[in-house]
Amino acid sequence: MRFWDTSALLPLFVAEKETARARRPAERLVSVHPLRAADAVQLGAALVAADLDPAGLELVTFDERLATAAEKEGFSVLGA
Repeated sequence: MRFWDTSALLPLFVAEKETARARRPAERLVSVHPLRAADAVQLGAALVAADLDPAGLELVTFDERLATAAEKEGFSVLGA
């Protein structure tokens, strides 16, 4: 069994030279929503994966704070 940190998973789904591309959206998200930094980075990465069009991507989480922020950003949320 292995634990995969987000920094290891993101390059598998987003074709880019570096993962710092999710930083700007994460910075905006943490200033707009009551998110922890790690949740803002994950939601920022989801925005990058969705090419900044969250309507086309479902986000799965059981974290209510992250789910609320994701819905406000336009994601369809499963699990919360």
